[in-house]
Amino acid sequence: MGRSLFTGAVLFDGEAFIDGQTVLVEDGDVAALCPVSETVAADTIIDLKGGVLAPGFIDAQVNGGGGVLFNETPTAEGVRAIADAHQAFGVTAMLPTLISDTPEIMRAATAAVKDAIAANCPGCLGIHLEGPFISPARKGAHKGNYIRTMSEKDVDVLLALDIDTMLVTLAPDVVPPKQIRRLSDAGIIVSLGHSNATYDEVAQAVDAGARGVTHLFNAMSPLSHRTPGMAGAALEFGDLWCGIIADGYHVDPAALRLALRAKRGPGRLFLVSDAMPTVGDAGDVFTLNGRTVTRAGGRLTLADGTLAGSDLDMASAVRFAVRELGVRREEALRMASLYPATLLRKDDRYGRIRPGYRADFVHLSDDNAVQSVWVAGERL
Repeated sequence: MGRSLFTGAVLFDGEAFIDGQTVLVEDGDVAALCPVSETVAADTIIDLKGGVLAPGFIDAQVNGGGGVLFNETPTAEGVRAIADAHQAFGVTAMLPTLISDTPEIMRAATAAVKDAIAANCPGCLGIHLEGPFISPARKGAHKGNYIRTMSEKDVDVLLALDIDTMLVTLAPDVVPPKQIRRLSDAGIIVSLGHSNATYDEVAQAVDAGARGVTHLFNAMSPLSHRTPGMAGAALEFGDLWCGIIADGYHVDPAALRLALRAKRGPGRLFLVSDAMPTVGDAGDVFTLNGRTVTRAGGRLTLADGTLAGSDLDMASAVRFAVRELGVRREEALRMASLYPATLLRKDDRYGRIRPGYRADFVHLSDDNAVQSVWVAGERL
């Protein structure tokens, strides 16, 4: 692969902007950061001619893209097509996401991800199983007859999958703490969502090792002054990292601005797309579990008006965070990369531009439009 030197752009290293630095890449990793005044031997000089070089975006919730829906195409080829579609929007690592479906589709989806990783599919980190162990009262676009309670056998099956990065969204009002503990102790990242849980039930889940919250405010018990619910607990518990769909349709911007100010750390709000096949594709209609989903006015809905995923990409989410939520540019970039990397326990290799980290980069214009993308030092 040789040595490549990236120069000519302001560097965002994952935490802060750094001017006057070049980035040396060797064998797919960042080898060094060097002052621009220093002469560095390299096989290739990449002059970015302005803009910002930032860590590639990490999307922990990607249902589809490029005309492909993971539930409908649970194959390694489907995973690659989805990853390819999102790379155009700065995503260099993602979790293909399967919403509640049949056991057969779940098995096919997990096998597909293992095959994709074995084939070095660029950007496929693992899998996000969003359901089926969720609350029927907060099912959202999930099909009710696919929702079920978690058995000990289900836990055994998940533990035996041997996928390095596995995120499981479950409802703590239907999955007991002892099962959450078994999953989290085995390294599975438990995210709470699609749930009617009380504040106390969320507290028990956090004590059992739950680490995240899936699409804050959506499909969960709301915050009110006497019953904080899951939304209140998500903001109160510092151990929880909360995904948000920043498209202006899933959550009112004012609610997200309040959440950003209220969130107790070290957990933070981070960006997810919750993208469907329409992202990177011209089609306006697709099928989800046998039901028609239609794109109109930036929204994706079932026939009854229920939101069914989003038409959002990560670059647009970054711009929305800056423009509509008043987030500083560096925080929006952290929300798109470092924070999801931290949730997924990948922040030792992803989410920063530092020696020893993977050379996953996105080159952004001054208005945060994607100019180029590199995965492990290879331009896509």
